[in-house]
Amino acid sequence: MPSTIETLIARIRALQDELEEEIGQRGEKFRYTLRQGRVEFEDEARRRHREMRVRLGTFLRRTRPMVVLTAPLIYAMIVPFVLLDLFVTVYQAVCFPVYGIPKVRRADHIRIDRHHLAYLNGLQKLNCVYCGYANGLIAYVREIAGRTEAYWCPIKHAARVDGRHDHYAEFLDYGDGEGFEDGVEAARRKLMQRD
Repeated sequence: MPSTIETLIARIRALQDELEEEIGQRGEKFRYTLRQGRVEFEDEARRRHREMRVRLGTFLRRTRPMVVLTAPLIYAMIVPFVLLDLFVTVYQAVCFPVYGIPKVRRADHIRIDRHHLAYLNGLQKLNCVYCGYANGLIAYVREIAGRTEAYWCPIKHAARVDGRHDHYAEFLDYGDGEGFEDGVEAARRKLMQRD
C-alpha cells in the first residue's frame, strides 16, 4: 500500500500532467501546432503577428534609461552560465555512469523557441533566447544536482525549503538514523531505475 507521501507525489504529478495538457491546448486558441518539436503557426496568425511587432526604434524609445544601463549586467551573466553549463555537463558525463545514475537530457530543460514569434522585434527575440537558455540551464543544473543529492544524501532538511527538486519529497526523514543505511540504498536503486 502506498504511503501518504507516495500518494501525494502521484497526485502532484497527475496535476502537473493536467497543467501541461491545458497549456498544450492553448495552441488551438493561438493557432499553432507542434510538429516534430517545431512550432507551426497558421499563415493568418503569422501575418497578424508581424503586424503586431513593435519596431526596434519604438521599443527602445519606450524603454526607461536605467533599464538600458542595466542590460550589460544581465548579458555579462552569459559567461558564468556557459561555464556552468560546460562544467555540469562534463560532471554528469564523467560521474553519472560511475554511480549508475541516468543522465539528464539537456534538451528536456533548455528550450530556445521564442525567437520564432513574429510579433517580437530583434532585441526582444535576443532577450527571449537568452532567458530561455539561462532558465533552462538552471533547470538542467537543478535536475543534475537533485539526482546527485538523491544518490549521496537523500535526507530531508529539518526546516521547510522552498524550490525543492522533484526527488526531495521521497528523501528520508530528518533524524531517522535507524532507517538511514537501508533508505540510502533504496533511494539509489530507485534513482538508477529512472527514465
